[in-house]
Amino acid sequence: MAFEDLTEFELRLLKWISASDFVEVAWSTKRAADAFKVEEKEVYEALASLTSKVRDNIHIYYDEGAIRITADDSPEA
Repeated sequence: MAFEDLTEFELRLLKWISASDFVEVAWSTKRAADAFKVEEKEVYEALASLTSKVRDNIHIYYDEGAIRITADDSPEA
């Protein structure tokens, strides 16, 4: 799978994660849902999809009690 397989929301979310610092500032699904005006479930589904569709461009891990996320929104990554 590749970038052309992403939905519009998945691509917007990937770009937002890439432009943000969710390593120093812990990830919040609620904040993401509020920012995109969607339900939290949609954010979870999009994150899960991103880890499958563009797995080399997103890294999600747990550190010090919180989820941390880094991403690269360029197809060459």
